[in-house]
Amino acid sequence: MGIVFAVISGKGGVGKTTSTANLGIGIAQEGKKVVVVDFDLGQRNLDMILGLENRVIYDMVHVMDEEAGLKQALIKSKHSDGLYFLAASQTKDKTALEKEKVKKLVDALREDFEYIILDAPAGIESGFEHTIMYADAAVVVVNPEVSSIRDADKAIGIVDAKCERVKEDKNVQKYLIINRINPTMVQSGEMLESNDILDILSIDLVGKIPEDQGVVEASNTGRPVILDEKSPSGAAYKRISQRLCGIEVPFSDIENDKQMTLMEKIKSLFQ
Repeated sequence: MGIVFAVISGKGGVGKTTSTANLGIGIAQEGKKVVVVDFDLGQRNLDMILGLENRVIYDMVHVMDEEAGLKQALIKSKHSDGLYFLAASQTKDKTALEKEKVKKLVDALREDFEYIILDAPAGIESGFEHTIMYADAAVVVVNPEVSSIRDADKAIGIVDAKCERVKEDKNVQKYLIINRINPTMVQSGEMLESNDILDILSIDLVGKIPEDQGVVEASNTGRPVILDEKSPSGAAYKRISQRLCGIEVPFSDIENDKQMTLMEKIKSLFQ
């Protein structure tokens, strides 16, 4: 039986869907069979980040309403043999999600995949609740800013209240990804430090992602940044993926990664 991860944030725009795509590829690169599922009905974006928007014929609502089979709706990633994608509906909204239908879908995915990664919609309404309802663990994505931390704290509270595992007195493991870290801003006090965020949220850190302009280009081209061997954020996603697979990987000190000034770069050429 596969393990179900819900990728959540509370607020939108923090890189949750980008994280879902990169983690899906990263875990598949470790030899696992993975499916990523877009639960953002009516506003799907995961297909574009994965470069699969032109291959969607059937979506999760078609499967839940038995208008298509699961195998018909699953799309194999062009970036990794072990990764599959199930799209959200563009024509339905969150009212199409029903508890028993979601459970049946998740149970079917557990049978076929080792890792099931659910991309939750932004906000903390019914679409979010259905995403986390049958999750075994949650990956919480935040930016180092107060509003993001506050909304993530609310989202964590809903996981602890609404998840079926909690109702069965089982633990729901929660992992934290701190995204878009700017070392210069952290050092100047303009951006929250990781330790402060961990003190507030009290969940396990699984990784830090540095600010990287390459992420935008990767999203626009449908080639996730983890595939770029020169990308610092891609390398960070790879490390996180390995940790989620149970591999011990040391943490990089991203926040103290001082950028060389132009003069320092010039001087280094003569050393």
